[in-house]
Amino acid sequence: MTEQQMWAGVRERVAAVGAHPQSAEVFGAHGHGFRLEEPLTAAEPADLEAKIGIRLPEDYRQFLLTVGAGGAGPAYGVFPLRRTGAGWRWEGDGADLTDLSRLAEPFPVHGPDAAAVRALLDERPEEEDFDGPDGLEEFDARMEAWDERWAELMWNPDRTVGAVVICHRGCALREWLVLSGPERGRIWADHRVDEDGTDLVPRLDASGEPLTFARWYLDWLEAAERLVLVGDAGD
Repeated sequence: MTEQQMWAGVRERVAAVGAHPQSAEVFGAHGHGFRLEEPLTAAEPADLEAKIGIRLPEDYRQFLLTVGAGGAGPAYGVFPLRRTGAGWRWEGDGADLTDLSRLAEPFPVHGPDAAAVRALLDERPEEEDFDGPDGLEEFDARMEAWDERWAELMWNPDRTVGAVVICHRGCALREWLVLSGPERGRIWADHRVDEDGTDLVPRLDASGEPLTFARWYLDWLEAAERLVLVGDAGD
């Protein structure tokens, strides 16, 4: 099956789920409403690729050309890809984390040093340790300084070069699509907002295999169809 054939009829399937009275039961449906952007024209992906310096993963490229430039999808939907007066950009909650100028750089498989993360977590100030009339003020100052160090370690822009934020799941939990490097074409989940030392991790299917964009999207659609059209809650 070619990448183009993989997406045949998917736009219609999404519309069928969205038209069902029970479609609101699908998680995130109120965010995307099962609406899809119009597909890109045949020339537009190449225009984007010339700007970012790398070809998009083929399954995502064909999704943009066949299904839509974003909209209905996992969680609160696939971030729309739009061309504005300022150029191409992905739009959505957290899309600004994507560095469009560094998408051709290989995405780093490994995050910050685990020992450094643990050491910094051990140094995190605790409010109950600050007593006296100036305790709260001192705690706030220490916490602000700690937050700066945490952001430098966990949210350094170097961590997510070569990838684009493609979706959000609420509470600042996001999904990235890797465009460059050994993980090219795969989805990674971003749990850094939890501030417990959890980094970005690859999304895996039920058998433990890495999720490509196509598998990520089609698994969502199949689960939505089971829930809404068949009435089987499934996974």
